[in-house]
Amino acid sequence: MNNTSTTTLTMKREFNVKPEKVFDAWLNPVTMKKWFFTLEGTNKVAQNDPKVGGSWEIVDHRQGVDYRAIGDYVEINSPEKIVFTFKMPQFSELEDTITVELKELGQGSEMTFTQLIHAENEEQWTDADIVKALDEMRDGTEHGWNLMFMGLKELVETGKVSYQG
Repeated sequence: MNNTSTTTLTMKREFNVKPEKVFDAWLNPVTMKKWFFTLEGTNKVAQNDPKVGGSWEIVDHRQGVDYRAIGDYVEINSPEKIVFTFKMPQFSELEDTITVELKELGQGSEMTFTQLIHAENEEQWTDADIVKALDEMRDGTEHGWNLMFMGLKELVETGKVSYQG
């Protein structure tokens, strides 16, 4: 039986808009489909029930493949905090937990993003193998969020995302 390991990714971003606008971009399906695991041109599904216990789903279609991301809302405290689960069932049944915290900074806002990343370990892996796998997973996850957060920033500050994949 495979064990799992965990690592944490924390990222901070600043926006030139109030926290309410960033908060809404995380929960409004119209804006979600423009940046959250998808782009407007490749999005097939963007739906959610933004309440504690409610679920969300994104389906992105790229290069002939559907990529599905799903989760449940654990905590919603407008406009300061959202906590939700995340998984992509086609790759793993493991579920990560994501926390988005927003605070007002003068005329803008700061977002602190934290993802608790779970990874499956192979039976023959050494401790060094596990550390290497977690580092690679965290780095790859950070790269993906960097791209998404560029789109989020552009969306909340200008109303559109110019990058389309």
